[in-house]
Amino acid sequence: MRRCVIVGGADIARYDRVRAHLREDDFFICCDSGLRHRAALGVAPDLIVGDFDSHEDPHLNVETIVLPREKDDTDTVFAVKEALRRGFQDFLLVGVIGGRLDHTLGNVSILLMLDAQGKTAAAVDDFSELEVVSRRPVEIDGRYAYFSLLNVTGVARGITIRNAKYPLTDAEITCEYQYGVSNEVLPGRTAEVSLEIGRLLLIKVLPD
Repeated sequence: MRRCVIVGGADIARYDRVRAHLREDDFFICCDSGLRHRAALGVAPDLIVGDFDSHEDPHLNVETIVLPREKDDTDTVFAVKEALRRGFQDFLLVGVIGGRLDHTLGNVSILLMLDAQGKTAAAVDDFSELEVVSRRPVEIDGRYAYFSLLNVTGVARGITIRNAKYPLTDAEITCEYQYGVSNEVLPGRTAEVSLEIGRLLLIKVLPD
């Protein structure tokens, strides 16, 4: 099945980096002011979702879901739920990191929501790629300058990191002490991260 790409309204400065993650057969959902990115990303939305409080409704010949401005879900969360309702299993979120911290943290939680439902999901911004480590080990190749592991759920135990500058064995990272920041893959190796209990946010930082 096609991958679903959710395009949010956070600023994007390095469109080339984001475009490199896109595929011709992706299904694109633009969320409200995410519409401002469509030309620079070179994408045409398959679905538009929003309350249009930050971008006017362009009235394109595209399926559009107009939302009320007072609601529990942000436009981005609604878009993800709509994609789930349509059966998508694989997700990429762009334009969702940066700007307002509350929106950024809320959008990171979307990765956790999708992981909890057994879906594949990642987010990308100008500097990094984000995903959740949970049930399966994750490999990190040498193209990244750094990688960080953050506890964003309260429980993360039995953490093992191999083939990295700072290895770990059966460790715990707490929300109060995030010491898993700025690790590095050993030259010529592929790092591997796994854990026994909980979930971690993996942030892979691209070189300048």
